Amino acid sequence: DPAYPCARLNQVLDDAAPRLMLCDAAGREALGAEAIADLRVIDLDAATPVSARLPASDPDPHALGLTPSHLAYIIYTSGSTGTPKGVMVEHANTVNLLHWNDSVFAGSETSRMLFSTSINFDLSVYECFVPLSRGGTLYLVENALTLAQTPVDVSLINTVPSAITSLLDKQAVPQSAKAINLAGEPLKLPLIERLFENTSTQTICNLYGPSETTTYSTWICMPRGQAVVETIGRPISNTRIYVLDDHGQPVPFGAVGELYIGGAGVARGYLNSPELTAERFLADPFSDQTDARMYRTGDLARYLPDGNLEFLGRNDEQVKIRGFRIEPGEIAARLCEHALVGDAAVVARQDATGDKRLVAYVVCRPELGADEADGAELAAALRAHLGGLLPDYMVPSAFVRLDALPLTPNGKLDRKALPLPADDAYARRAYEAPQGEVETLLAAIWRELLGVERIGRHDNFFELGGHSLLAVRLLARLTQALAVELPLATLFAKPTLAELARESSISLITQEFDRDELQKLLSS
Repeated sequence: DPAYPCARLNQVLDDAAPRLMLCDAAGREALGAEAIADLRVIDLDAATPVSARLPASDPDPHALGLTPSHLAYIIYTSGSTGTPKGVMVEHANTVNLLHWNDSVFAGSETSRMLFSTSINFDLSVYECFVPLSRGGTLYLVENALTLAQTPVDVSLINTVPSAITSLLDKQAVPQSAKAINLAGEPLKLPLIERLFENTSTQTICNLYGPSETTTYSTWICMPRGQAVVETIGRPISNTRIYVLDDHGQPVPFGAVGELYIGGAGVARGYLNSPELTAERFLADPFSDQTDARMYRTGDLARYLPDGNLEFLGRNDEQVKIRGFRIEPGEIAARLCEHALVGDAAVVARQDATGDKRLVAYVVCRPELGADEADGAELAAALRAHLGGLLPDYMVPSAFVRLDALPLTPNGKLDRKALPLPADDAYARRAYEAPQGEVETLLAAIWRELLGVERIGRHDNFFELGGHSLLAVRLLARLTQALAVELPLATLFAKPTLAELARESSISLITQEFDRDELQKLLSS
């Protein structure tokens, strides 16, 4: 994904060590010339397209010695050690996912699918290959929130609950979408009910599965008119689910245990990480197949009386925010690389609106004077540092400076003792009070959405913890308050309070005057 920081992309490139790279101008710029200098590169911007240089017929995989056990792709996830880890997924794993989809979804449901997920996130595997394998159509958009600006005639939307919530708030779920698949975050009853009430979708499916078991491992389909439930359902085809105790034994029905996944979706392991592979990919003692393996997810669950699975969260530090799987330890490791930081911890906190946000707690190096630095300036510096190393969704909203990290008696981080972030924990500009009615109104909306008490006219929406989903909510609130429709791109281009207020005012003026009248007004 060329939107990822260069440092992050180069980490992946070094670990994967590809023999061949397909690269366009955007890819070259994102990676840097030095990173690809020694690679064999096919230029996708060349005057003669690659397809013109290839034979018209597909090669015979058997003649090339290819089998279903060869790798289909490697996808990188956040790693607790501080570096991303590559999950090796074989063709057989992916084909099982596609085969299951063909057995449960009608062709009409998957014939026109929205392809909105970054290829660094494994929902994209489903979105891309399901319709292509069935002769369907992909509608390629920058992200799912694009639907709020440009409606697309899709039959199925496959996204995360937080994204579909934002589209609901904007009344932007296409009426053509007869099926909605949701994954990556817990799916709650109120959202299911809102979707059925406010869209024409006929089925809502909740899907669960880590990248290590090929996108989806369990699912439940809820047709319109039938009971809706908060559950991750049952295994997909050729998949086995175990709920085990600390000794690797099945827990009693209804008891809480850790989820282990076996079957055809279990990936080969982690690239270049044999120890981590041995830790998470274990022999499956419950299978009668030779060399069968199961993946230890780290997720907690229990069986409900109806046989469906209830997801109960993580048993470690890993978190999911807006569908992205994040290891806080990786972010803390990157923070500690900054010269001013002596120690750091990162946690996910729930704000007043119920959204999860990352908060960083840092212990500065007093010998460098960092412990005396202005809090907002320190937050801005650390935010910029992480922004050059990690994807946007891994950059914390707030940075809290502490004299020392609080510890429990056994020496572990005491999360309960970590304070809530104050206003100076956010990256912000020199304060100047909002001016005029529009800026004051916008500041009130920002205050509510961001949970930050003091909003200045030069503050940046994204530096205060805003993200694309909050951006959609902000614009929806703006429409309600001022009857102003601004495109999402405007907020990304004009993210400060004063800039956005000016754009809103201009939009208000253009609604009062036609183009000729406005031109006369401006020229006078």
